[in-house]
Amino acid sequence: MTVRDMEYELARAETAVADLRSNRNDRWYPRVHIAPPAGWINDPNGISFFGGRYQVYFQHHPYSAQWGPMHWGHVSSTDMVTWRREPIAMAPSLEEDRDGVFSGSAVADGDELVVFYTGHRWRNGRNEGDGNLQVQCRAVTTDGIEFTKQGVVVEGPAGLPHFRDPKVWRMGEKWFMVFGVCSADNRGEVWLYTSADGEAWDFDRILFRDPDPDAFMLECPDMFPLGDKWVLAYCPMGPKPTGYVSRNGHNAGYVVGDWAPGSDFVALTDYRLVDWGAEFYALQSFEAPDGRRIGFGWMGSFTVPPASQAEDGWSGQLAVPREFTLGDDLRVRALPIAEFAGLRSHTDVLGAQVVTPDAPVTVLTEVDSAEVELTIDLAGSTAERVGLAVNATPDGHATLVEYDDLARRVNVDRRNTGHGEKGYRSAPVDPGDELRLRVIVDRGSVEVFLGDGAETVSSLIFAADGPREIRLYTESGTATITSLVAHRLGSIWEND
Repeated sequence: MTVRDMEYELARAETAVADLRSNRNDRWYPRVHIAPPAGWINDPNGISFFGGRYQVYFQHHPYSAQWGPMHWGHVSSTDMVTWRREPIAMAPSLEEDRDGVFSGSAVADGDELVVFYTGHRWRNGRNEGDGNLQVQCRAVTTDGIEFTKQGVVVEGPAGLPHFRDPKVWRMGEKWFMVFGVCSADNRGEVWLYTSADGEAWDFDRILFRDPDPDAFMLECPDMFPLGDKWVLAYCPMGPKPTGYVSRNGHNAGYVVGDWAPGSDFVALTDYRLVDWGAEFYALQSFEAPDGRRIGFGWMGSFTVPPASQAEDGWSGQLAVPREFTLGDDLRVRALPIAEFAGLRSHTDVLGAQVVTPDAPVTVLTEVDSAEVELTIDLAGSTAERVGLAVNATPDGHATLVEYDDLARRVNVDRRNTGHGEKGYRSAPVDPGDELRLRVIVDRGSVEVFLGDGAETVSSLIFAADGPREIRLYTESGTATITSLVAHRLGSIWEND
């Protein structure tokens, strides 16, 4: 196809998503999470700061709420609080990306934002039945909006079924690229390439091979420094569930290790989950201008259709932006970026509480989107469970965000949510005298941050009909709450 063809494809995609948008049902559509105007979203891509704005691109199918040939959707912001919808950035327009402009990343290089992405084709032209043809491509923009594709920079080795998702960064004058691979012997690996100019690339080494023989592909790798260590985040395809770990159709985790250019990556930790929830995938991070490491993940599912997919005209969202730090225990901490507090439109300080099973506390009524900060005095409580019933409706439906003292875990329990997938997800709690929870509730999701962010639990929740409340409750004993603060949140959109 020609560049003119891409202009046509972009215009056609914009018309399609506008048509979907005109019939979008907003009952669960997010107010404080990035999502396309309509259609499908998955992996965050090209996260960067360029042209005085934070740029967030994402995998997008503008023609339906189902996964389909991937485009790059786009939003931008000056502060990561209020976001502006931008035109769809890229559509399939080359022979090499005819079946999808797959995931990738971006590097600001002077007056240009340089994007690397996977050009995707089905070998048989229809589906993955005979494998994929995948190559790494380059595109550039001077305004973050209109892109010029420059073609293939890394060819796919013959015979490999999976070879995708380039994450690129630069150290000094040298460029580095990692991407996920399914090896010839069906093992998940991360490969490293290097370049002097970002255009001509050379294979450096197999940087990492998942020790789990069931992991046949490592999607969406991201490699970044925290302190004097390096974090290698990736999404292993194939591992079997083990206890509370890897319960989802698609899971995201990380290892921490030592690495320097020209050397091997030496893992110092085992694989750990990035997030314990039912929907968190494809983490991508970037270094903000002030040096913080900030990342986004996808809340959605390839394997369990979200409830909004059926008739609401949209599917999926991105998690709130998180700042990542590394503890002395080599555990990655994640908390909402400080700027997120700028969405707080009204705050209720409910103070200390002693809660009994027969007297739950109403925290907020008529909830659209909210944030609750809660500190539980574990040493002074006797309850077996204490938590928040979020998006509770008059007919008795709710999602439970609760601390289970017997299991020493925090659960997001969707058994009585209303619509969509049931079940629960659970994160471990380190023993201590108190537990701090920070809970972000949107129309169709909940994100829970434990303590200093050592663990998080993020899941989609699709409430029943009717006005929604947040209530504080206990089971089998009393709970001593030393602090309870509730914030109503405004919308992130400046042009929605």
